[in-house]
Amino acid sequence: MELRYLRYFVAVAHERHFTKAAKSLGISQPPLSQQIKRLEEEVGTPLFRRLTRGVELTEAGEAFYEDACKILAMSDAALEKARGIARGLIGSLSIGITSSDAFHPHIFALIRQFQLQNPAVTVHQVEANMATLMTRLGEGELDLAFVRLPCESSKAFELKILDREPMVVALHRTHPLAGQPSLTLAQLNTTPVILFPQDVAPGLYDRVYGCCERAGIDMQHTLQSSQLSSSLSMVAAGGGFALVPQSMAAISPPDVTYHALTTPELYTDIALCWRRFERSRTVKRFLAMQA
Repeated sequence: MELRYLRYFVAVAHERHFTKAAKSLGISQPPLSQQIKRLEEEVGTPLFRRLTRGVELTEAGEAFYEDACKILAMSDAALEKARGIARGLIGSLSIGITSSDAFHPHIFALIRQFQLQNPAVTVHQVEANMATLMTRLGEGELDLAFVRLPCESSKAFELKILDREPMVVALHRTHPLAGQPSLTLAQLNTTPVILFPQDVAPGLYDRVYGCCERAGIDMQHTLQSSQLSSSLSMVAAGGGFALVPQSMAAISPPDVTYHALTTPELYTDIALCWRRFERSRTVKRFLAMQA
């Protein structure tokens, strides 16, 4: 049974008149009458009683009308859904974020902007370390990921740098240098450095490690945190000093002070990362906000 038969039938049932229904459909009345007759033959029973001034539904027609309306509504919804997905207006988007990215205001401003512009798209946020994010992105479990560079595995993907963020020194408030607004790494060579695990962010780890080593800091007796963010808890406990992205200064433990790092220059780039040859229109709509 063709959907157009159902549309013709519903129009006649609504107007209770062939001529009026034909006008609303934009066709002439004789072809409409023929189509309704063919529909009734296919169903095997009259759906309308022909009256002097119009038509009325038979008992079978009343039942058929209810189901026809449901079928047409489902058909229209399916079409709109498919078209919406094709345009990236409907669907879902999985975005990966590192724990340190969670403090950068630009990232969540972008996600919020996308949600406001695309209310029918469900956005899922996944927080994990960079190594895990890159693996899940490559396996298709994530559509996009915000990462910190350098990150070796990011070379397998397309990426756009969103911001260059300086690293700052986090010290316990009782440290002798806590009163100085800016520091060099050489000034900290007698204070243990707290490092995050290398497998969390290998590229950034190597950059931080190399800078500390060149500044004469004892790298044989480093302290290790589980994440960049947890290094601040260790600083608050008096464990040593940590180098963290500037945006993480939004975390304000009462015993931690933050200081600009003057020498050497140490920074990390925040980048948006996605698979090469991405076909998802939803992903492309998100990326278009960065154009």
